[in-house]
Amino acid sequence: MMKKLIMGVLMLLGLTTNAMAEDLDSLYAQSLLKVGTQAPNFELPTPEGKKVQLSDFKGKYVLIDFWASWCPDCRRISPNVEAIAKEYQGKDLAVVAVSFDIDKEAWVKYINRNGAPINEVHVSELKKMKESAVAKAFGVQWIPSLYLLDKDGKVLLATVEVSKVEAMVKTLMK
Repeated sequence: MMKKLIMGVLMLLGLTTNAMAEDLDSLYAQSLLKVGTQAPNFELPTPEGKKVQLSDFKGKYVLIDFWASWCPDCRRISPNVEAIAKEYQGKDLAVVAVSFDIDKEAWVKYINRNGAPINEVHVSELKKMKESAVAKAFGVQWIPSLYLLDKDGKVLLATVEVSKVEAMVKTLMK
């Protein structure tokens, strides 16, 4: 009897975990801009102080990765984002990594750990997410949050799941 009860609980936990894993966007991406929305322009500095505007990438698909070096989920998907950047380097895809780090040294150290691909641009206000004008403009309340924009700057995808970005980029870049 006890064995059946334990098996039942384990099965229920497994189903609950799968349901939650399949529905991360419904939990964490509700506040993000909707598909078809024109992404707001922003201007943020790179670690070297160069000002970068989102509009600088008009004519390319743009992957925006909202992240922070202290965020475990961001660090978990970081290799995936970097792999996308490397795979499509020299193609019509730019990757803009917007950090919510407040410690510039930690931010730069994380970026430099492997070297960023040429088509990956790192920028930051060096403000907490809740204090960031860019986070507010894009509806970012959870990180990582990812956007894929079309060549005119309209939202094609807004998600917290890097696998959705990988699939859409693969389709777009065929």
